[in-house]
Amino acid sequence: MAKYMLIYTGGMGMAASPEDQQKIMGDWGAWYGAMGAAIVDGGAPFGEAKNVGCDGVADGPLTQDPPTGYTVIEAASLDAAAAACANHPHITHGGHVQVFSCIDMSGQQ
Repeated sequence: MAKYMLIYTGGMGMAASPEDQQKIMGDWGAWYGAMGAAIVDGGAPFGEAKNVGCDGVADGPLTQDPPTGYTVIEAASLDAAAAACANHPHITHGGHVQVFSCIDMSGQQ
């Protein structure tokens, strides 16, 4: 099984009411539960950012729609990893999930 990184962008942010927050967290918990052992790294939301380049360090992300968090999963293929995100709670709450294949470099010198 190969590894795939899910990068989250957009979304509604933190829900205003405790009830809505509990509902959203329940949706995430259900998705993680359904994924089971396919979750390699449960990930985390992102906070403040800096970007570093050859011209120095600047505040903030590089894009207009910065990533807001990540999860790493295992799947049989990129298509299977994308299919596993079809009902992802980040999507159902207004965001997007980008799925990237992680290239195994363990055999490289």
